[in-house]
Amino acid sequence: MKIKVGVFFGGKSVEHEVSIITALQAIENMNKEKYDVIPIYIAKDNKMYCGNGIGDIKRYTNLKELLKNSTQVTLAQRGEKVAIIRSDKKFYEKEVYDYIDIAFPIVHGTNVEDGTIQGYLKMFNIPFVGCDVISSAIGMDKYVCKCVLKENDLPVLDCKCFSKKAYHDNDKKVIEEIENAIPYPVIVKPINLGSSVGISIANDQEELQEAIEEAFTYAKKILVERAIKNLKEVNCSVLGDYEETMASECEEPIKTDEILSYQDKYISGGKKMGEKLEGSKTSMNAGVLKLPADISKETKEKIQDLAKSVFHILGCTGVIRIDFMIDQDLDKIYVNEVNTIPGCLSFHLWRETNVSYTDLIDKLIEISLKRNREEEEITYSFETNILEGYHLNGSKGVKNIK
Repeated sequence: MKIKVGVFFGGKSVEHEVSIITALQAIENMNKEKYDVIPIYIAKDNKMYCGNGIGDIKRYTNLKELLKNSTQVTLAQRGEKVAIIRSDKKFYEKEVYDYIDIAFPIVHGTNVEDGTIQGYLKMFNIPFVGCDVISSAIGMDKYVCKCVLKENDLPVLDCKCFSKKAYHDNDKKVIEEIENAIPYPVIVKPINLGSSVGISIANDQEELQEAIEEAFTYAKKILVERAIKNLKEVNCSVLGDYEETMASECEEPIKTDEILSYQDKYISGGKKMGEKLEGSKTSMNAGVLKLPADISKETKEKIQDLAKSVFHILGCTGVIRIDFMIDQDLDKIYVNEVNTIPGCLSFHLWRETNVSYTDLIDKLIEISLKRNREEEEITYSFETNILEGYHLNGSKGVKNIK
C-alpha cells in the first residue's frame, strides 16, 4: 500500500512564491510507486486548498481562478487517522476529502518555516518531514540562532539587535549604539526573514537610517552586524538526524551587487512561473553559483564540519542548508544563517554527492518516520489524582492553586 504524503506549501510569507516552486519541484521528483502525493496549498490568508490544479505550476499565474476551482480544506483527526476535511462542504459531498499518513512541509519564511506549521502538525500526532518546532524557531530567528551558536563556540559575527519600538522611541540612541559598536559598512537585516528580503548595506549614517526603516517594514526586530568587505559566501547542506549526518558539496553563490539579492537567488538563473519544472536537471539559482565552490580542500572540509556541528547544536532533523561567510582579508569563516527548509531542498548540492532528488526525498521521509516511532516510546503523561475532590470556588479557588 502506498504512503499518503500531504505536501504543504505557500503560507503567509514573503517567500510564498519560492515555496510553491520548491514544493512542486519536489512533488515531481517523488517516487509515485511508493507515495500517493496530495498537494496542499496554503494561501496568503492561511486558508488551505486541495484540488486537481493545486499541483500544476501553470495554474498559479491565475491564482483567483485556481482557488475558485479548488476545495478549501482543513485537518482533523478521525480515529487513528489524520483526515483532510472539506471546510466548505456542499450537502452532496463527503466530509473527508482524503487522508494522509505523513506531512511534508515545504514552506519558507515567517509564519510557516519558523515552527508554526510544525507545531500545527504536531497537534495531530502525525509524522512530518524536517526540523521540529524548536530547531525551526531557532533557525528562523537570526539573533537567537547567533546566540545559541556563539554559546557553543561556533564562529559568528558580533551583532546588535533592536526592536521597532526601541527605534521609534529613540532613534538617535539606536544609531549611536550601532556606530559605537560596529564600524561602517554595516549590514541591516530583518530578524526572521530569508531570501535576502529587506537586507541592506549602509556605509554612513544616512544609509543606516534608510536601511533600518526598510528592514522594519518586514519585521518587528532587526539585526545589525559588520559587513565583510572582501567577502566570499559558501553554502553547505546537511542531511540526517541526531544519530547520523552527512554534509553535501559546497556551493558559492555569485552576487551582482554588494549583497546576494532575491533577484540573484531566484530570477537571474531561475525558472519562470509557468515553465516546465525539470526536477533534478535545474535549480532556481543554478545560473548564479559555482558548484563546487572555489575553495581549498581544507576550507571545504572545515565548512562541512562546521555545518554538521550547527545541525547537531540546533537539534535539526532532515535536510537543512547553512550559509557561511569567509572574510578573505582575515581568512576567517563565520556561520551566517540557517535554512531549516532550503529552497528546492538543496537537491543540486546532493546531486554532486551522487544522491538523486528522488533518493533525497526517500531519505527525508524515512528519517521522519524513524523520529515518529521514537517519540511514540516517550511518556508524555502520567496518572494523577490532583483533580480528585478539587473544587474551584470563584477567585478563592484560583488563589489556592499552587
